[in-house]
Amino acid sequence: MTRAPVAFLGLGRMGAPMSENLAAAGFPVRAWNRTPRGRPDPVAGDYQRAASPADAARGCDVVITMLPDIAEVRAVCSGPDGALADAAPGAVVVIMGTVSPVAVRQWAAELAPAGFRVVDAPVSGGDVGARHATLSIMAGGDEGDIARVGDVLGAMGGVVRHLGPLGSGQLAKACNQIVVATTLAALGEAVALGARGGLDVAELLDVLGGGLANSRLLEVKREALVTHSFVPGGSAAFQHKDLGFALEAARAAGCALPVTAVVDQLFGAMRWTGHGDDDHSGVVQIIEALSGADG
Repeated sequence: MTRAPVAFLGLGRMGAPMSENLAAAGFPVRAWNRTPRGRPDPVAGDYQRAASPADAARGCDVVITMLPDIAEVRAVCSGPDGALADAAPGAVVVIMGTVSPVAVRQWAAELAPAGFRVVDAPVSGGDVGARHATLSIMAGGDEGDIARVGDVLGAMGGVVRHLGPLGSGQLAKACNQIVVATTLAALGEAVALGARGGLDVAELLDVLGGGLANSRLLEVKREALVTHSFVPGGSAAFQHKDLGFALEAARAAGCALPVTAVVDQLFGAMRWTGHGDDDHSGVVQIIEALSGADG
């Protein structure tokens, strides 16, 4: 079956393997990145690098963005060199980066008079899931729009779930990030307390991993917590950004998030003390700093 080309904008740690998986699944991919990257390795399938967002999206019915926030999405889609200048009439823009659920609905309303559609489809699973096409994809949007991009999403994810109207995917991702951030903060507290009390951190985490305290995060971040090597994975700065979206959504919904508000401050402190580019498991450093050098 001949597949229509897909524009993919944003070839970072997540976007690059996601776009390559699309090509491997038989979709012609027209890829573009905001900053120059080294010469890419050969990619299976029809995969071309474009000179501009407009070049990438020329004639495409589906335009995917994997960018940090809605401001970047707007920038690459707007203007004479933007993706929507040359995309097919009625194209669907699929926002796969994590952005505000409030902002995505506002932007979709602005695009509607021109006939463009928007689906929000943020992901969970990290760079490992991106490489292996096993991401959990949380989609929000009109049912017909979701149907148009279902095969595209399925080529990148192991679980694809339509959760409701536009913004629902981003709201689900905000919920996901609450759990991720609070779990990492709890692990950081456990490691700090255990080390301060003279426990071997590796042995402590092995014991926690064998009981009810086990989690996927403990499994994935164990080595970083033991060695204090916080090369991202997921950065603290992005974690802090995403917690802000969760708190924004909570205010709009009238929902109390007291634990999230405290954890937001811990990840904010990572950014403000120069650790924003560290892996988000590095929040343990802030907890250790708050505990003082001598205890």
